[in-house]
Amino acid sequence: MILLPWPALLLYLLLSYTEVHFAVQAEVERPAVRQIPLRSHSLSSPFLDSDMQSRYFEFGEDTIVRADQYIRLTSDRQAQSGWLFSRMPMTATNWMIEIEFKIHGAGHLHGDGMAVWLTEERARTGKVFGHTDNFNGLGVFMDTYKNSRPGVAFPYVMAMLGNSSVSYDSDHDGKENEMAGCSAHIRGTDAVPKKIRMTYYQDTSLKVDLQYKAENEWTECFETEAFKLPQTAYLGFSAHTGELTDNHDIISVNSYNLHMRQDTGSSRSSDRGSKAKAQPYNPGGDRERGSWRWFFLKIVLFGIVIVGGYVGYTMYRTSKRGSRF
Repeated sequence: MILLPWPALLLYLLLSYTEVHFAVQAEVERPAVRQIPLRSHSLSSPFLDSDMQSRYFEFGEDTIVRADQYIRLTSDRQAQSGWLFSRMPMTATNWMIEIEFKIHGAGHLHGDGMAVWLTEERARTGKVFGHTDNFNGLGVFMDTYKNSRPGVAFPYVMAMLGNSSVSYDSDHDGKENEMAGCSAHIRGTDAVPKKIRMTYYQDTSLKVDLQYKAENEWTECFETEAFKLPQTAYLGFSAHTGELTDNHDIISVNSYNLHMRQDTGSSRSSDRGSKAKAQPYNPGGDRERGSWRWFFLKIVLFGIVIVGGYVGYTMYRTSKRGSRF
């Protein structure tokens, strides 16, 4: 059995305690998030009930429902528009929506793309990926055709926040309206299911992740600053084709109310009537400051351990010399 000199042993225990303390503190400060399924804003095959209607969604224009496979917003034909909208507004303050989709078609040129909406307007056909312009709320666009935007690779995923007066900059693929965006290979029929996951916390941000590289591998697309949605916002999907065409399919939609609760017993409700106020977004600010403090603390403790070890080793040599006489 190896006995450590008492200074080294003391510092080892201190280091161990500090590591555990920081881990526990981080776990306490991180709120637990409970995902509550929102049936009223979710969709899966067969999509329709016995009356060939959907209780929670309605669709229109060129949308086709194939109950065993998909909801097709547009077919691979020119000049089509289709939409799919929830009948009831989103009532959750904090939510996550995960959509599996498929954009595919024949030929070498494709367009124009599809969109996910949380807006006051619902079921209104228009020129913005099949939905009305001058909308009030959030649009997340999956644009598959590049009109005029140098330096940006397409397909391109971006978010726009509308206020009923701003028009979508279609001539420049939304450049003037973009909150945030990323390029991603979201089109095609390869073996990887294409998915988009939108996570919204009213107090902090909207985060958009994509699955397109490998199944169950999520790639962060962007994260925005805090913003508030309209008091009444409907979840919707739309797509549009012009001279260029594609099939735009919805495979499934899974929506969740995110309910956060601190271990101290206080909870923050995810009800739309809460008084939560959107604050400026500071991604990872507290975590970064904490990680730097912990980094410097470890350097100091490491130095103390080295000094303690040296002192212990010196005392050990001195005691060994004394034992010879």
